[in-house]
Parts: sequence; C-alpha cells; structure tokens
Amino acid sequence: QVQLAESGGGSVQPGGSLRLSCAASGSVFSLRDMGWYRQAPGKQRELVASFISTGGANYADSVKGRFTISRGNAKNTVYLQMNTLRPEDTAVYYCNAKVVPYPGVVYDQWGQGTQVTVSS
Repeated sequence: QVQLAESGGGSVQPGGSLRLSCAASGSVFSLRDMGWYRQAPGKQRELVASFISTGGANYADSVKGRFTISRGNAKNTVYLQMNTLRPEDTAVYYCNAKVVPYPGVVYDQWGQGTQVTVSS
C-alpha cells in the first residue's frame, strides 16, 4: 500500500506563487512515476506535470515556463513550484503515483487533493 499526502495549497493573487508538496509513505519501493494533476469545477482531471520513467518531465502546455516539478532527496517526495499564477489555475491539485506492486501490475494512487485558488 502506498499513501500520498499533499500540502501547500491555498489562496493567492494573480501573479503570485505557491509550492505544493507530496510525500509518499508505505510501500515506496513500488513507486514509479510521480506527478501532479488538477481538476477545476465542471472540468475533467488533467495532467499538470509528471516525471517520466525515461527521464525528464512532461508539462501541460498551459503551465510550461511557469510551473516546475521536482523531487526531494529521498525520491518519495515530489514538489510543484507554481509561479505567475493565473485565475485559470484555480483547481484542486492531486498528487499521483504509478504503483507497481508486482511485475506486470500497475495502478494509479491518488492523494486527497489540495485546493489552489487564484483570485484578486
């Protein structure tokens, strides 16, 4: 079992910054790619940024150049630095991890979500 715990959400004015953190616990040896998704009211959950197994990271076009995903030293922590925030970034942000408990088996583990509100 893997548990993901997010923190760092909140309210900020347009142009401001926030840093989200996600810490994994439990069977962290089975973790693979980690990343961030978001879901705005009335919209589908979408990828924000994620690490990929071949190296590097994927970003949604809407956040490129503004958001940066990074890992902690322990590799079971992932951060999302969000700069130059816009009202359209308002959403619940979810940490995601691909978990491989056994060879050939993979599933998505989600955190509980943290609210980010960008408003003047």
